[in-house]
Amino acid sequence: MDQGNGVTVQTDVAFVRQVSDSFSDAVTTIRLPGGSRPEIDPIRARAQHGQYVDALGMLGLAVVAIEPDEAFPDGCFVEDSVVVADGLALLTRSAHLARRGEGARLRPFYESAGLIICEMAPPATLDGGDVLRVGDTLFVGMTARTNAAGVALLRDVFEPRGLHVCPVAMPPGILHLKCVVSSPAPETVVLADETLPANIFSGLRVLSIPAAERYAANTVGRMGTVILADGYPKTRAVLERAGLDTVALDTSEFKKADGSLTCLSVIL
Repeated sequence: MDQGNGVTVQTDVAFVRQVSDSFSDAVTTIRLPGGSRPEIDPIRARAQHGQYVDALGMLGLAVVAIEPDEAFPDGCFVEDSVVVADGLALLTRSAHLARRGEGARLRPFYESAGLIICEMAPPATLDGGDVLRVGDTLFVGMTARTNAAGVALLRDVFEPRGLHVCPVAMPPGILHLKCVVSSPAPETVVLADETLPANIFSGLRVLSIPAAERYAANTVGRMGTVILADGYPKTRAVLERAGLDTVALDTSEFKKADGSLTCLSVIL
């Protein structure tokens, strides 16, 4: 796709970063009874990641698999490190020190796709998991990972391209915006009950799912098919009643690290 500046961006591509052995040390807020962190199995995570890659291919996406980087245990959550829209890639600056530098290491891969690269500088912080594009709007969650300076820079980068940036105040205890809402189909959002007011998404089709199945609000969709986490039958039923086909995948190892489906890929 020609962006009008002499740069051609290949679309219908999904970038993923493979799971490293160090994924066992990924950042997590989850604690077991007694206060210990869950054990994360990189081998099992790689198998689950492989199924996700296969599902992306089923959606008609060409998958570019990037080698793991052992220096970044959370590196497979590739979406957090970049926001891509309309031929631009904004490399983010994480509020979590352990994740600083992930985006810079991925820069050559995004450049190879013809994307124009922008970089976030201090004091701005932002995670891509807080940014949800629906049409020409970028909804951005104000969380512990995304600050006002990060939102301002998002505006500076993307509003000249005709996109509107809409900040969303987030309730306490929610890591990212896309932990509770995603957009698997045009003009459609999947929203977990008891999280955000539905009127934030006025004018869109809002598919409400039970609060108890909040994790399943994070979906990936294309051409009428939606990938969601396995084990959430009520959410799957909501999607299918809306006329969408569904594919449910085991994401248990990623859930232990506060990760979900969209954070595993960057789709152009």
